[in-house]
Amino acid sequence: MPYLGLLIMLLSIFCLIDVITADDSGIRHLPKMVWLLLVIVVPLAGSIAWLVVGRPEGGGIWGGSGAPRTASAYPRRDADRGRPLPPTQETAEEYLRRCRERAEEQRRIAREQRSSE
Repeated sequence: MPYLGLLIMLLSIFCLIDVITADDSGIRHLPKMVWLLLVIVVPLAGSIAWLVVGRPEGGGIWGGSGAPRTASAYPRRDADRGRPLPPTQETAEEYLRRCRERAEEQRRIAREQRSSE
């Protein structure tokens, strides 16, 4: 049992560093400062809570976003990696063609309904 205190201290230090280096946008449920205070004030419970519910999903060993950091010229696009890419010219044309066909079908149905009244 003498090593229990050492294990708790090591876990707290790991979680403290993890909270500090984690990306603010990926942290779940509570703000970063609250997690930091929780890990400091209540080391064992705060550390376990951080690892279970607060840690960013897909974060590396020290939190973060899970994606490699790059010095990109387009940081906004890097932040939007989870969003789908814009459609290609062919898919956009296909979508517009289907919209026009649907609109024509709706107009035809409306004309038929008016003429049958």
